[in-house]
Amino acid sequence: MASYFGKHIHISIFGQSHSQVIGVTVDGLPAGESVDLEGLQRFLHRRAPGWDTTATARKEGDIPSILCGLLEGETCGAPLTAIIENTNIRSQDYNDLCDKPRPAHADFTAQIKYGGHQDVRGGGHFSGRLTAPLCIAGGICAQLLSRRGIAIGAHIRFIAQIEDKPFDPLGEQTEVLRRVQAASFPVLDPNVEEPMRAVILQAQREGDSVGGVVECMVTGLPAGVGSPMFQGLESQLAAALFAIPAVKGVEFGTGFQCANLRGSENNDPFILEDGAIRTETNHAGGILGGISNGMPILFRVAFKPTPSIAQSQRTVRLSTHTEEELHITGRHDPCIVPRAVPVVEAVAAAVVLDALLDQNTDHI
Repeated sequence: MASYFGKHIHISIFGQSHSQVIGVTVDGLPAGESVDLEGLQRFLHRRAPGWDTTATARKEGDIPSILCGLLEGETCGAPLTAIIENTNIRSQDYNDLCDKPRPAHADFTAQIKYGGHQDVRGGGHFSGRLTAPLCIAGGICAQLLSRRGIAIGAHIRFIAQIEDKPFDPLGEQTEVLRRVQAASFPVLDPNVEEPMRAVILQAQREGDSVGGVVECMVTGLPAGVGSPMFQGLESQLAAALFAIPAVKGVEFGTGFQCANLRGSENNDPFILEDGAIRTETNHAGGILGGISNGMPILFRVAFKPTPSIAQSQRTVRLSTHTEEELHITGRHDPCIVPRAVPVVEAVAAAVVLDALLDQNTDHI
């Protein structure tokens, strides 16, 4: 397994869902940067399980312990390593999964690749639990970006068929992004919270689950950040976002809808605004040729319904090669979308900071 990414900032995730600890090592952070540990804890709490009726009952404090890389609250140039203890585990719920893989999970593919040596408890290294250390890395990166005038915020765009209002593609004020980050249920329109909660809880009562879409915006990023082709901002963001468990789609700007437009409709005319070059619209989502154009970066991430559901499902017992019924036990989110919002922000922060460090400019 190679669970790391980044060109200048290398982020390596380690641990399993039911191992003693999970953690992250971040190498390449600029030295002399202060890290607000209380702010980081607030960021992690947004993702932590067990604090809302729409989430899994597994309750974890997700309190990080910084082992190295900080000196008197500042980065010291050495790799930063942090761990989180796993304290609320029920491994017996997963005893049979090596032989009876869960539909839509990595149980079958992991069994084929690792020959039964993988940790199946709670999904092992494939679990969404590993997004907690990812949020440590991304939360720190977001703090560094904020000092450089770059803000990142995300919200629930859809859950099932219920829609929140979209971000303004021409940009949202920083206070709007902060307000949705501080909300217990991250939506822009407070009137959609209860309908979204209701559809999640209804699916839970029926032993089922629902998916949804997270929309994310990056503001304050100057033009000229990124590269063409494989090192482009879209390429790097998409690659990192697809590492989040349950992500099945990523689109930028107008996304797939642009396929229904003409060039005259989809092109973003350049204009002057207070002497600065901007675009009149933002169908491109702030990126042209893999490089930021100075407009807000806007993208959406689709999450599938949680595959662990209480309903009976069909599977194959691998040892006997016979079809059987599977009844999944354990504690699972009926919808992972609300807790995925800070994870999307974390990934965006890590990729954007890495791209800034790749510039031959004075952005850093």
